[in-house]
Amino acid sequence: MKTYWVIGLMSGTSLDGLDIAFCQFKKSLDRWEYQIDQTKSIPYSDGMKEKLKNSIYLSAEELLIFNNTYGEWLGKQVRSFIQDNDLKIDFIASHGHTTHHQPEKGLTYQIGSGQHLANESGHKVVCDFRSNDLAMGGQGAPLVPIGDRLLFGEYDFCLNLGGISNISFEKNGQRIAYDIGLANMILNHITQKINLAYDKGGALAQNGKINSKMLSTLNALDYYNLPYPKSTGYEWFMREVVPIVDATNDCIENLLYTAVHHLCDQISKQVNLNTDKSKASLLVTGGGALNDFLIATLKTKLGKAIEVVVPSKKLIENKEALIFALMGALRMEREINVLSSVTGAKRDSSSGVVFLPN
Repeated sequence: MKTYWVIGLMSGTSLDGLDIAFCQFKKSLDRWEYQIDQTKSIPYSDGMKEKLKNSIYLSAEELLIFNNTYGEWLGKQVRSFIQDNDLKIDFIASHGHTTHHQPEKGLTYQIGSGQHLANESGHKVVCDFRSNDLAMGGQGAPLVPIGDRLLFGEYDFCLNLGGISNISFEKNGQRIAYDIGLANMILNHITQKINLAYDKGGALAQNGKINSKMLSTLNALDYYNLPYPKSTGYEWFMREVVPIVDATNDCIENLLYTAVHHLCDQISKQVNLNTDKSKASLLVTGGGALNDFLIATLKTKLGKAIEVVVPSKKLIENKEALIFALMGALRMEREINVLSSVTGAKRDSSSGVVFLPN
């Protein structure tokens, strides 16, 4: 039985911070088993959050410099995490932080220099999991579905509610996955209008009412009618969504209530389109799974035929870091870790670039 001890790193579009997960993987025959041993979530400082948020506007030179300094910062966080927990690891698997995602142009970019991360931490690093897929004509996203298949295959659907909502499921023997659209990104944009990082538990949203014009305008966004494979990102949000929200003159509670109903409308639409079972299960992870009002609204819209499963907080907060750790292990085994059925690439691949410390 092959065993790997891996640290997975994840920074998502919701900009809530860096997730670090020390994971154990065991491979027996063709089956992978996992255990999440130690975790840490490091919130971004206001300065780091603003720099990450606005990195799309940096010049090429500034972005490349930030790529290096952010990689060093990641390395320092991991080194402290390893020392504090007295860990022995095989390697680090890092998602980095996505600054640009324009797959229609063959472009995606995740900052967090693998060489700087390796040097600063003193450990081997696997990162840059997306660019190989784009080079083969794929979207470079979503990547998490390989983990959904190998680690969470007992569920009919896996839904992640980070900055963006994405879903994965099996269809005709293939794993299908795509970005549905909005999740915490729109909710956090609204709460920031009152200098609140996020709406804890949906406490504000639950006291709102529907703004019909805003809801219908959001539901009419062209992205939702695109066929999969498809993925989206911060650029789309800023270009298409923010103007709708900012043009809506209403109270924060109503904006949040409407946004929650919008994203639950889109999620339930996709789930119902892709199941013919009388009973199906939906695993929900990501920060949105901690929003009680959002989950209650989603359950109402899906009805009793879909069981909405909200796992432990540890898994909710660390599933993506866990799966990037798994992707690193798959890369070391030279096994497929990016699925062309998901991304639209010419073929499946074993992706990720390995950096050795100096």
